[in-house]
Amino acid sequence: MSIKQQHFRKILRFLLRGFLVFLFILVVWQFAAPPPILVTLGAPQTVQTLHPKMGVHSRMTDEVEAWKIKKNFEMVREMGAPYVVEYFPWAYIENQKGEFDWEHSDTVVDHARAQGLTVIARLGFVPPWARPPNTSTSYLDPDHYADFGEFVAAFAEHYKGRINYLVIWNEPNTNFEWGQRPPNPVGYTQLLKTAYMRAKEKNPDVKILGGGLAPNLAPPGSTDVMSDLEFLDKMYQAGAKDYFDILAVHAYGWTSPADEPPAPDLVNFRRTELLHDIMLQYGDTTKSVILTEGGWNDHPRWTKAVTPAERIQNTLKAYDWCDKTNWIQACALWVFRTPAPTYTYNDYFTFVTPDFDPKAIYYEVQKYARGD
Repeated sequence: MSIKQQHFRKILRFLLRGFLVFLFILVVWQFAAPPPILVTLGAPQTVQTLHPKMGVHSRMTDEVEAWKIKKNFEMVREMGAPYVVEYFPWAYIENQKGEFDWEHSDTVVDHARAQGLTVIARLGFVPPWARPPNTSTSYLDPDHYADFGEFVAAFAEHYKGRINYLVIWNEPNTNFEWGQRPPNPVGYTQLLKTAYMRAKEKNPDVKILGGGLAPNLAPPGSTDVMSDLEFLDKMYQAGAKDYFDILAVHAYGWTSPADEPPAPDLVNFRRTELLHDIMLQYGDTTKSVILTEGGWNDHPRWTKAVTPAERIQNTLKAYDWCDKTNWIQACALWVFRTPAPTYTYNDYFTFVTPDFDPKAIYYEVQKYARGD
C-alpha cells in the first residue's frame, strides 16, 4: 500500500469518527428531556367586563403543564368572564386516606386567582379506598359519607380565603353519577348535610352549593335518571333546605333558543326558573342560583346541536338573561377548553381548542363583555 493510500485511509477514519461523534450528539440532543419551562404567577390581574355574572366551566383537572393552566386562565380573563367552575376530584387529592396532595390543585387555584377569577370548586370522584372493589368512581355508600366529609373539611380549610364556593357532587339524579344505582334524593341529602356541616366547621364563610342536577324529562319510577324537578322537591322533603347556601343548576338549551319560556315537559335553558319556583315553594326566598354548567353545542351532525351562529346568539342571550335575573349570582357555561380533543360531539361545546385557538364564539363573547 502506497504512502498516499495510507494517508487517505487515516483521513477517512478521522472523518468517520467525527461523523459518528456528531451523530451521537445529535441523537442525545434529540431525545434529551427539554429544560422545564419556568412559569410564574405574574402580577395580579383584574377581569375587565360589563357583565360580572359571566363564567365558564374550565377543565384543568387533567392539564399537566403549568404554562397551559396559566394560559387557559389568561384567555378566560381576556374573554371577560370573572367566574370559573373547576373540578377537584377527591381521589386525586386524597388517594390514600388522610394523605393530601395539594400540589396540582394549588397550581390551578393560584393561577386562576392571579388572573382575577373567582373559583367555584366542584367536589366528587371517590378514591378506591372509600368504595368496594369493582365499583364506579361515583359510588359512595353511607358508611363513607364521613370520609367525604373529612375531605370537604380539609378542602375548605386548605383553601380558606381562596375558594369560597363548593359544589357537592355532580348530577346525583342520574345513576351514572350515583354509582350506577337508582338516584336517591334522601341519600344525597344526607351526603349534602355531612359535607355542609364539616365545611362550616373549618370555614363558616364558605358557601355550599347543592344540586347540580341533570335536566331531563324522566317519568316517575325511572331507575336510570330522576327528573331534576322531582329530585329537588324530594331533597326539600328530606330536609335539604338547611344544608346548602346556593342551588347549583345545569341549564342546557339543546336545540331550543335561549329565550324559549320554561315548561315542565321541556328541557331548555330557562328550565332553571322551574327549579327556582320549587325553592320558593319551600320558603327559600333569599337563596341565589349559580349555573355551573349549561349552553349549546354546534356539532354539524349531532341531533341536539345548533348551528355555530345560533350557538353564539343563544349564548349571548343566555348571559344577558342571567345578568338581568336578580336571583342568579353567576352563569358558568360548559366548557371553555379541554386539555385534549375528545373526537366526539363534546369538542363542540368548547370556546377554545386544546391548542388555544379561539373559536368564533370566544370573540363574540369577548365583544359582549366589552360592550362592543
